[in-house]
Parts: sequence; C-alpha cells; structure tokens
Amino acid sequence: MEVVRVFVAGSIAFLVLSVLGEELTGLSPCNFPAIYNFGDSNSDTGGISAAFYPAGQPSGETFFHEPAGRGSDGRLIIDFIVKRLRLPYLSAYLDSIGASFRHGANFATGGSTIRQLNESFFVTGVSPFSLDIQIVQFDQFKTRTSNLYNQAKKHSHRRNLPRPQEFSKALYTFDIGQNDVAAGIRTMSNEQFRVVLPDIIDHLASAIQHLHEQGARTFWIHNTGPIGCLPVTQHYYHHPMPGILDQHGCLISQNEMAKEFNRQLKRRVTKLRAQLPGAALTYVDIFAAKYKLISNAKKQGFVDARSICCGYHEDYNHVWCGHKDKINGTEIYAGSCEDPSLYISWDGVHYTEAANHWIANHILNGSFTDPPVPITHACQKGQHV
Repeated sequence: MEVVRVFVAGSIAFLVLSVLGEELTGLSPCNFPAIYNFGDSNSDTGGISAAFYPAGQPSGETFFHEPAGRGSDGRLIIDFIVKRLRLPYLSAYLDSIGASFRHGANFATGGSTIRQLNESFFVTGVSPFSLDIQIVQFDQFKTRTSNLYNQAKKHSHRRNLPRPQEFSKALYTFDIGQNDVAAGIRTMSNEQFRVVLPDIIDHLASAIQHLHEQGARTFWIHNTGPIGCLPVTQHYYHHPMPGILDQHGCLISQNEMAKEFNRQLKRRVTKLRAQLPGAALTYVDIFAAKYKLISNAKKQGFVDARSICCGYHEDYNHVWCGHKDKINGTEIYAGSCEDPSLYISWDGVHYTEAANHWIANHILNGSFTDPPVPITHACQKGQHV
C-alpha cells in the first residue's frame, strides 16, 4: 500500500510517496558534492589511529580485509551515508597519508566529547579533539584548502582539494555525545548530569551556528544511542535487582541519561531552525534505530544482542579486541568470532558492519528522522514531527 504525505518547503508543496519504506520525492535530490563529519568513534574513519596508536587486527577484517582506522570489523554508518550519496569514503583530517579531501573530510576521533574534559586519552580514552577543536580544524582546513586551490595553476594540483564554492553545498554531519553521557555516568549522579547537560547541548549548538556563519546550510544531526545496552556494560549484571535492567537487558538508568540528552538536543535543534531560517537541519533518532535492532536481534538474523564478537570479557577480566593479556597465568588473545555478520556488537562498545548497515538502511530513508525525508533530500526543509 502506498502512503502519500504532503510536505511544505517554503512556498513549494511536494509529495512524498512511501513505497515499501523507500522515500521518493517530487523534488530533485540534493547532489551533495562533499560531506564534513564531526564525531567520536561511532564515525571515526582513521583520525584517532593517525593521532595515536593505529588500530590493529582484527579490525577491518570483514570489508577492508585489514585495519582501516575504524572501531569495527568493517564499515561504519558514515561509510554507508557516503555510499548512499555516491561519494568516496571520507579521509580522516588527521591522516595525511594517501588522503583525498576532494569530497569532504572527517574530523571525528574515537573518544571525542562535545565539551572538553580534563582527562587523558591514556587514562580514560577521552580524545583531546573535542568538538570545539574539530571545528577549529575545519576552519583551518577550509581556509588553507581554499587558498591552495586558488593558487594552483594545474588541475592535477587541485584533484585532492575541495572546491571552495562547494562548502556551502556540502552536507555537515554530527555523530557525537555518547562520550559526554559516558563521562556523566562515570563521574556524576543523574542529578549532577542534568545540571551540566544544557551546557553540553549549548556547545553543540554553538558549533552548528559557527558552521552556518561559515556558509554551511545542511545539517544531519544524530542523537546518542542506547548506551545502557552496550554489552560491555550489561556484562556486569548477571543477577540484577528488579528494576535495574529493562526487558532486553539494558541498564535503565544509563539509557535514561541518554534519553534526556536526546530530548534536550531535539529541543535545541527545533530552536536552531527558527534561528537559522536559511538552513535545513535534520534530527536523526539513532537511539530509536539502534534500540529497535537490539530489541529484535534474533528476528533480524543476529545472535543475542549482548554477545560480543571480538574480545574477552569474563567476570571482571577484560582483554580488548586484538590484544593479549594473562588471566590466571594463562595468556589470552582476544580475537574475533567466526562470523561477525551474526553479531550486533563488535567489541562490546562498537557495532559490527552488519549492524551498522542495518541501522543505516533504517535511518537514511527518513524512517527515524525529523523531518521524515531521506538523506538524499536533506537540503529540503520539510514538515517536522
């Protein structure tokens, strides 16, 4: 059955036909020439590996067949985004080796937070490249590449550089916030976290406003996922007291913190639409998409969502994916499972390529976005829900 919905973009009315979950619009697709991404390990395509220790095997084994700077066995959601938009995979801004920035750049690094934290990457894993630093890096990138492009006399000297006039036509994506929630869980009570949360959201909104001042007009903004469903967290609750876990084994208190972050983020995105009337801002409910997969894991062909493909996690002993350690005098190598495509969790924190592909398929058609338009038409300002 076809469902017809009408959206209004300015003075232009257009139809959206939902046919078997695929969105088709009467308007031409946006044809984004580039993507600029800001985020954490959920969308890092090599930044933290270039800055510190490179990711080793078995990461990347499924698709790239070698480590590719991603916290997964293969591709991330951002990789499926660029594929849907028919663009090449994004080079990390921090990785100069073999990089091409013709169609965008990725400023995300694993462990990044929205708000700067006074913590060390070598102690807690928090990246020094918080969102404000990523924005500074973008500013420098935009200025320097534009200057180099304009100075270049040969086409060959320009082939890896973005065209200056295309920055305003690009898609700007955000996938960050999970580590801010994690820091709140680690260092604060729920009440304390609620006090600092508006400031965290303010920092994200300021980043969007700054990019808008620099000419950005189309934003695709992910909320944060169900952190209480991460298997490495669930591992500690074998016999929990009633009311600690939900029906899918997820820690209720941690998910409530993520939900509060998402509620405040959505309200701020709504406010930004009024403040930036020339911009198109899409709010993406990653939490709902990931939770739908987790709660229907076996129906979708996956093993139990709490199972971890790569790593050793028994009792309170942890050997992270690809590492070795001695447990009770026995050397343990934390290798990967036989078939990662059956697992949702790659290493207890990050998702497998198969899970990322499933999630991408369910957000890119507009099923979990406000407004409910596909990413190919994200530059159009539709009706919000």
